[in-house]
Amino acid sequence: MKFLKRIGIIALFFLGVSWAVCNFQGLANKGEFDSIVLNFKQDIPITEVENKISQLSQQYNQEIHLNSEFSNNERVYILEGNKQFLKQLKESGLSELTDYIEPNYQYHTLEAVNDPQYSEQWNLQNINIEAAWRKAKGKGVTVAVIDTGVSRVPDLQKTEFVEGYDFVNDKKEANDDHGHGTHVAGTVAQSTNNRYGVAGVAYQAKIMPLKVLSAAGFGTISDIAEAIRFAADHNADIINMSLGGGGASQMMEDAINYAHEKGVVIVAAAGNEGRSSASYPSRYDKVISVSALNANNEKAFYSNYGVGVDISAPGGGQDKKILQETIDPNTGQAILTGFMGTSMASPHVAGVAALIRSAGVKEPDKIRQILEGSAKDIENDKLNYYGSGQLDAEAALKLAKKGQFPLGLDHDLLMKLLMLAVAYGFTVWFSQSIRFTDLFHLGMVLGSCGFFLLKLVEIFDVPQWPLRLVSSPLGEWGNAIQGSVDINPIFASVLIPFCLMALLLGNSIAKWFAMGITLGMAGFLTVTTFTSPGLWLFSSDLLSQIFLGVNALLCLGLVSLSLKES
Repeated sequence: MKFLKRIGIIALFFLGVSWAVCNFQGLANKGEFDSIVLNFKQDIPITEVENKISQLSQQYNQEIHLNSEFSNNERVYILEGNKQFLKQLKESGLSELTDYIEPNYQYHTLEAVNDPQYSEQWNLQNINIEAAWRKAKGKGVTVAVIDTGVSRVPDLQKTEFVEGYDFVNDKKEANDDHGHGTHVAGTVAQSTNNRYGVAGVAYQAKIMPLKVLSAAGFGTISDIAEAIRFAADHNADIINMSLGGGGASQMMEDAINYAHEKGVVIVAAAGNEGRSSASYPSRYDKVISVSALNANNEKAFYSNYGVGVDISAPGGGQDKKILQETIDPNTGQAILTGFMGTSMASPHVAGVAALIRSAGVKEPDKIRQILEGSAKDIENDKLNYYGSGQLDAEAALKLAKKGQFPLGLDHDLLMKLLMLAVAYGFTVWFSQSIRFTDLFHLGMVLGSCGFFLLKLVEIFDVPQWPLRLVSSPLGEWGNAIQGSVDINPIFASVLIPFCLMALLLGNSIAKWFAMGITLGMAGFLTVTTFTSPGLWLFSSDLLSQIFLGVNALLCLGLVSLSLKES
């Protein structure tokens, strides 16, 4: 227990150092906005709120208005302003009357290049949709598409719609004037078996169109948050948000938590910046964040990955895009066209969630568990390109019908435990000569497995490589620095232990750290030889195995020689 306590303290120390060195203003402070949200406290009399609004309007010479007709209960008001004005408001004493004063961040569509090319829905084949349809088609489930609106193009004529709302123009008809939302809705529930166009994932599901993004593809968090609440209050089962941007928002998170508590599954796109963390709102805990795959089931070049990504789904690439019918924003006419982006990946997951819901699973956490538990696992996904894996509709429906949820440990974590166990197994050979000091144990951990449990900690908006270093064994530090999957043979060899031995063997205290590193490396190399031998610049697994095995033996030989010398 004392050893585990010491290791825990050391791990926390490394985590703290990484945070202190790397902390900087990240995505939470990079959002764009030109208006501000005022959320007045519920216990303040409405007359006092109205008087304050009137005073502010006169003081700043601008109209301050409710965000929409649905804002009365939440007392959400909007006024124009920038960062300086936001700071001025927060320092004015207005905070005493409000729950929060925050930027009304602009989120935007997440599709990438839009050039129509292909007519085959490779994306539906890649998620095994045909087998899933034999079990469910989404009947009775309502999917809210929070986007640019949805237009009833010919290939959505047989799809059932329920009442939605246009939060951009404050009207009931939520028609699309951009094309993005209609395309997204098509992936969810395009009319199918109608001898026209293409198919949708859950084509018997209902669509609730909620317009929060303008014809230019931009919208505010206040509109998006109110759309989430609208969906939850009007019996939506699934919400899809193929949109995102920078800027954390309490208003948004409150709305997401509200919808989740009412039993709504919330799915969102991870973002298209190629960054190692998901964008808002997909990064919130109650949202399923979706990264994008190309037609080869590899991470799409534009897709965000890493921290916050929960699952991956087809999003398309330059060669093959996601084909659905939408509108041409220039003419308003229906067109079959291909888009690509995490925007296109998200509705695949939302559609499969609708299939699971229609199969009888209603709790949002269980639906999420099924999606993630049935996803195709990708080994050596050290950078978390795929989250829990790649979306598999057939496997998800099988799991939903069984009602079983896998609880197994992560494969990578099991391998790290095995490496540590093998390393300590080697100490049996030398136990009479080794001094089991704290430095020795620290070296063993760093050499064999690293502080791998830190991989379970998600810290947004910091460079990821320092955390990858701390949570990886010494032999994988090359991967962490390069951001690659293949093991770097310079790090995964006897070279670094030999250098440490040469430097520290003369020090009666520090030499035990070098001994621990060397034995730990022997454990790492031994397990890696038989599990994942792929080495950078090596042409075959056999050559990699020979290299790793020989270096494991050399590490053991180095310890034996060093103990004789000391």
